[in-house]
Amino acid sequence: MDQPVELIPLVCPQCSTPVPAEVEEVAWVCAQCGQGLSLDEEKGLAPLEVHYAAGIAANTRGKPFWFAEGRVSMQRDTYSSSRKDTQAAQQFWSQPRQFFIPAFSAPLETLLGFGMQLLRQPPNLQAGSKADFDPVVLHLEDVKAAAEFIVVAVEAERRDKVKQIEFTLQLSSPVLWILPPFE
Repeated sequence: MDQPVELIPLVCPQCSTPVPAEVEEVAWVCAQCGQGLSLDEEKGLAPLEVHYAAGIAANTRGKPFWFAEGRVSMQRDTYSSSRKDTQAAQQFWSQPRQFFIPAFSAPLETLLGFGMQLLRQPPNLQAGSKADFDPVVLHLEDVKAAAEFIVVAVEAERRDKVKQIEFTLQLSSPVLWILPPFE
């Protein structure tokens, strides 16, 4: 027999303030105490580390991004034998990388575009003032899959005609950064 759906109101575990949530949203900041919160399927609301970047103009909504440090170990096989491109790939992934995954609602092309751009040229993460931000709809549990997809997209863009890649990705625990909107 099917269990009836039970709706549980979301309240901040720190101050008991109701958290206004839309259907797709998975993370918030409590309006009363400022605690970052994420939706955990098993625990309900869990504490979440949220940072605000400098440069968000007054009366402007910031863009939420999941941020994690990552290390990629990769083996590549190509159709061409360009050692230069293979060495460039190995050099790029030889150091830890900062992954910024759009947490707001965006088409896949936008997620990949921002993810690849910010992987190659990470923003300067200077702390700024609290600001309103677009709804967070990419679940914390999907961050690693999105980061892996960005790795594949970066490799597919190389000119050495990649045939096959095998890689592992180790990510730190993601935190939420609210960045200024991009032009």
